[in-house]
Amino acid sequence: MSQTIRPTRARLVARGLALAGVVALVATGCSSTADDLATQYGNGTTENYISGNGTVTEIAPEDRTDPVAFTAETDAGETVSRSDHEGEVVVLNFWYAACPPCRLEAPELEKLNQSYADKGVEFLGVNVRDQADTSLAFARTFDVTYPSVVDANDGAVQLALAGTIAPNAVPTTIVLDKQGRIAARILGGLDGPSILDTLISDTLAETS
Repeated sequence: MSQTIRPTRARLVARGLALAGVVALVATGCSSTADDLATQYGNGTTENYISGNGTVTEIAPEDRTDPVAFTAETDAGETVSRSDHEGEVVVLNFWYAACPPCRLEAPELEKLNQSYADKGVEFLGVNVRDQADTSLAFARTFDVTYPSVVDANDGAVQLALAGTIAPNAVPTTIVLDKQGRIAARILGGLDGPSILDTLISDTLAETS
């Protein structure tokens, strides 16, 4: 693993997914239950949430591991699977309604969602704390049009990322490549759309 520091942000360029020590949330993911993982997320409040520092981790195509596989239920009661989007870039945003940076970044995420509509990119929220009614109310308030998985009960999406570069802060945004492999992660809230936009466009442009 090599590390490059840019003037505005620490940028960790991963040369593999065996990053022991940076996956605080799922360090015991292989032995934890889904409820344990959901509880670790759910302990946050408006005043005391788990927040990242904006670190960007990218994984070169040749260093990516197996595709992420999950099936979960959205806040609208629909079933969604990662395999439904084979051949598309998938953007996973981990959030909950009372998280201040989640509220701040919601409009930026929706703008990117709109800008990549019909371009082979799918956005999917992963609500790690709330139930469906709260998740849907948030979407109405912030005009978010893409679906969110209700992951607080069984942690299906969180478990799918256990042992990889996982979402160990809220918010976290993960970009999956066209094969469903983890291509990039932003740990913390967005400072604007440009970094995520670049990560998405770079991943979309990949031929393998």
